[in-house]
Amino acid sequence: MRSGHPTEQAVGMEYYVSDADGVGGRLREDDADFRVRELERFDTEPVDAPTDAYPHLVFRATLQGWDTNDFASRLSDALGTSREQVNWAGTKDKYAITTQLFSVYGADPVDLPEIDGVEIEVLGRAGRNLEFGDLAGNEFELVVTDPERPDNAAAITEELSEFGGLEADDGDVDSDAETDASIGVPNFFGQQRFGSRRPVTHKVGLAIARDDWEGAVMAYLGNPTEAEPEGTQEARAFVEESRNWQEALERVPHRLRYERSMIHALAEYDGEPGPEQFREALERVPSNLQRLFVHAAQSYAFNLMLSERLERGLPFDRPVAGDVVCFADTDAPDGLELPDTDRLQRVDERRVDSVTRHCERGRAFVTAPLVGTETELADGEQGEIERAVLDELGLEPADFDLPGEFDSSGTRRAMLLRTDLRLETEPLTLEFALPKGSYATVVSREYLKVDPVDLG
Repeated sequence: MRSGHPTEQAVGMEYYVSDADGVGGRLREDDADFRVRELERFDTEPVDAPTDAYPHLVFRATLQGWDTNDFASRLSDALGTSREQVNWAGTKDKYAITTQLFSVYGADPVDLPEIDGVEIEVLGRAGRNLEFGDLAGNEFELVVTDPERPDNAAAITEELSEFGGLEADDGDVDSDAETDASIGVPNFFGQQRFGSRRPVTHKVGLAIARDDWEGAVMAYLGNPTEAEPEGTQEARAFVEESRNWQEALERVPHRLRYERSMIHALAEYDGEPGPEQFREALERVPSNLQRLFVHAAQSYAFNLMLSERLERGLPFDRPVAGDVVCFADTDAPDGLELPDTDRLQRVDERRVDSVTRHCERGRAFVTAPLVGTETELADGEQGEIERAVLDELGLEPADFDLPGEFDSSGTRRAMLLRTDLRLETEPLTLEFALPKGSYATVVSREYLKVDPVDLG
């Protein structure tokens, strides 16, 4: 185990679990070097099914140069409908080639526009819109550009197999220099959860949970970073120092749409804005982004809990007394370990051995909380970790009893992320599948060990 990159430590990822030096290099040199395809589980009716019973048109889109939110906005504009009528199961970013499902209420296939960088395959109709639970996972194919130490990938793979409670398959290397192995890494929330270049979403969420609406808005509007263009840094600094909302609209770049939406709301108010006005400003951004703010705060606390468990040397692949485990989703696609966090069990001393056997077979997973109003913390040493992190952040479960989209009842999440990995050396390529909600970068960071900006 070695210390993580300082930028990752700032969002709670304190360590790498592999000691070997990284291969170096970078990801996403080209969009085609980072491919993501959803593993779906959503049934559709034929496209000519009656629209009164099946009003949602479902299609698969392959996107290049589009993140999910921007594509949804472009699509809704072209269809002349509300963006809220466009739904999807998982959010993807623009610096990749991504294939994912969408549903649109009230649309017909002939209505779908031609959009540069988008290929659309109509699948059929459904009686409801897509939701997050309809995504089982994602398949990834990542190409590493200019690796400095590509031979180190083998040693890293061996260490990650050991961490996951697995045995590295040292002999499965064919003539094409392909290696298959099973590995495990901490199921951290990746840097992009918080902002790869400007990690502030958790700061917004923490302020919301503390009922500091002004602090939440200013965390998003301000906080200039050196990773941004100079003009953007100056605009954010102006907003922080002046609170002159009208002039801020002249300075803040038009590409910062969400920031401008908040500033517009504050500029429209005749007087000094108070907590209600700052909250209304936050509510100007899309509902999924409102939820993301609070989820990022929960994710930050979760990362801190995993880092503390690592520091204490507690296992991730099996429970200790006091842990809370969840069981596997029996409907998961073949080859994908998918935790079902609706099926929880607290592990006491008598059950440690039996639950350990379930964990070894991929039937159960040790969890940590994404804290919300209904969260029950663990017992034992893991319970100590969870309470200490919340105390450090000045939070408790009741703080997430929030208005509108900001409210969260919480859940639990598996601590360990295990997957079957295919490693190719020419070019250095990582291929693997992960359950929904898990991040490819928490696998790739162990291999590259570089600034997270170079992970995309």
